[in-house]
Amino acid sequence: MNNTRKRIFQKHYKSSKPKDDEEIARLKQKYENINEVIIKSFTDLPLSWKTQKGLKGSNYKIPTQIQKESIGYSLQGKDVMGAAITGSGKTLAFLIPVLECLFMEKWSRHSGVGAIIISPTRELAYQIFQTLKKIGIHHDISAGLIIGGKNLKFERSRMDQCNIIICTPGRILQHMDQNPLFNITSMKILVLDEADRCLDMGFKKTMNAILANLPLDRQTMLFSATQTKSVEDLARLSLKEPVYVAPHEHQLTVPVNLQQSYVVVNLEDKLTMIWSFIKNHLKQKVIVFLASCKQVKYFYEVFKKLRPGTSILALYGTLHQEKRVNIYDEFCRKSNVVLFATDIASRGLDFPNVNWVIQLDCPEDANQYIHRAGRTARHDAKGESLLILLPSEEFGMIKELEKKDIIIDRIHIDQSKMFSPKAKIDAFLAQDQQLKDTAKRAFISYIKSVFLMKNKNVFKTNEIDFEVFSKSLGLVSVPRIRIIDKLKHMNKNMENQSLKIENNVLIKQSNVWSESFDQSSNGESLKKNHLNNVDSPAMDFDLSSNSENEEDLIKIKRENHEIEHMENISEIQNNANSKHRIATKAATARRVLKKKIVVNKRVFFNEEGHVKTNQRELQSDIGKEYMYENSNDINIEMAKKVLQEEDKFDRKRHQELIKCRKHQVKSKRKGVDDNHFENDIDVDLSWLPDPDTIYDKPVNVSKQSLKNYNFNGDVQTHLPDSELFVENMKRKHSDSDISFNGVKQIKKIKPLTLDEAEHIAMKLFK
Repeated sequence: MNNTRKRIFQKHYKSSKPKDDEEIARLKQKYENINEVIIKSFTDLPLSWKTQKGLKGSNYKIPTQIQKESIGYSLQGKDVMGAAITGSGKTLAFLIPVLECLFMEKWSRHSGVGAIIISPTRELAYQIFQTLKKIGIHHDISAGLIIGGKNLKFERSRMDQCNIIICTPGRILQHMDQNPLFNITSMKILVLDEADRCLDMGFKKTMNAILANLPLDRQTMLFSATQTKSVEDLARLSLKEPVYVAPHEHQLTVPVNLQQSYVVVNLEDKLTMIWSFIKNHLKQKVIVFLASCKQVKYFYEVFKKLRPGTSILALYGTLHQEKRVNIYDEFCRKSNVVLFATDIASRGLDFPNVNWVIQLDCPEDANQYIHRAGRTARHDAKGESLLILLPSEEFGMIKELEKKDIIIDRIHIDQSKMFSPKAKIDAFLAQDQQLKDTAKRAFISYIKSVFLMKNKNVFKTNEIDFEVFSKSLGLVSVPRIRIIDKLKHMNKNMENQSLKIENNVLIKQSNVWSESFDQSSNGESLKKNHLNNVDSPAMDFDLSSNSENEEDLIKIKRENHEIEHMENISEIQNNANSKHRIATKAATARRVLKKKIVVNKRVFFNEEGHVKTNQRELQSDIGKEYMYENSNDINIEMAKKVLQEEDKFDRKRHQELIKCRKHQVKSKRKGVDDNHFENDIDVDLSWLPDPDTIYDKPVNVSKQSLKNYNFNGDVQTHLPDSELFVENMKRKHSDSDISFNGVKQIKKIKPLTLDEAEHIAMKLFK
């Protein structure tokens, strides 16, 4: 039975699948005759049956223009540079040649790494990986998604089993440096998606390190909506006679179905504007681009609390990778949702059916505008893009867009549909300290992003009203921005240095002038000095030999009248320099010693106005001698002896305090009233019990023993301490129902007050 099934399976397998060698030879013959003009569908391309079946199963039937023109060159093994508008199908333009190349090389799961596809963002790498799984499902090769945020140990153990690696630059370089199982000597193809972003300054060092590890004998493909043409970038990639494919080079760089417009809004009105826009477009899919992660986080948290009536999502770089993937999938699935995002969502991501793209913060340049706006109007669909500019950004940004042949119209906002949520936001921030901190970070991050932009014709930090902007976010005061403080400090130092240089020049000029004035007794020497010092202050000398007096020989005409005050310039400079010096701890200590200040000493005054200190006087003889010594030096050995002697007195005082506390506790428990102590000066405390003795058993007092006690306060016969205490208690509480046989307890005993307890303690100390 098993043999029968095996024969049927082999027969079906042979009939449905042609031999690989024959198919490879047949396809290679067709590569040279590919004509993009006659290609109407993917079946017209010389592709393997596995790829054709995967494309058909994924509902890819008609190739786009970039796919028609680039796939043929890629199949021939040439280096390709592809540039096309957003949403034109660049992903399939390099995935299909990668699959076909490995198929032609008879690549298997154990052949190692055959192709590496690098993208600048994790979301784009994830999207490429999902597309590859769809069209390459019938190929006998393996693929791996290597991005940050995943389990590094899991990736290390399986890197040698991946044939196609889709990765981000940082993660692949980490495996190159740390993973001994990662071997790329057999690699055939390198693909850079969004190549201009991968090769820019942000990834420059990382990409240089990656390219240094890759074999030179490879095929390279670059794809982007804004392709790089830099000679330096192309030299780094070691391209060999690359073919430049740009079907839309002479057309608009944005989709034809994209409707573009911009509006000018003050910075403090941005939040009101976007809130009003969302409330008027609740049934549409919107992406809102912001400049920084902290801004996205703040807008997301505030709008969640405001509850606009539609779903709110946020996508930014500091989120955990699993959460980022879930947000990406959720946004693709929903039809009416608002996504606040940074520029990580601006490149390559294929979000379906996006109605609006709003650029709430101005993009860095025209290329960034193109990538942001390209998230809508994809695959012949319609979409709208709205750019929000500040009055200071309008002129510069419009000029940048005109250089890319992008012409957008200005529209005006209907003020009747604008309503501000500022009152609610202020209430939220007053109640939630965490949200307030998020608002502060959003404020600082926006100011930093504007400050660090290169194009100062567009981004002008000095035209931002910090106070008004902070209040629009719900903040009461303006947060401190350290980068602005550093800039001001640097400018101030530069001004001080320029002033110092000018002052030094003036000092030198004044010294030259004073020397020439000292030599004024000799006309010849003064004339010589004037000729030798051409750079001296502007002075005119009249030498008249007809005058009788030598004083009349010289007439000085000064244009700079500030030379008289040059004597004090050096003092002013020294004072200015001293203000900027940092006072060290040693210098501060020396200054205190010179002023003879007693550190850690507070001075108190009594009612009579005499000074008294909080320092306790030393009680030992050796301590008193040490206290009145006149020497300023500290004798450590002598100080140790003083401390040892003073500790003895401190121990005694501590024991007395403990006894006093014990007595207070016992008197509170037994209800002893000490009001009779108030009018007495000398108090007899002999009746008090010993605090070290424990009284467990009740005491039976006989009538005979009570006769020996005089209730006037004089003891005739010495009774035991316990009997004295009991007798005094009976005398004290004679009106109470007291029994000392242990049956009845004391009733209605008045507890000690605080004043009474303090009075007892004072009597004990006396």
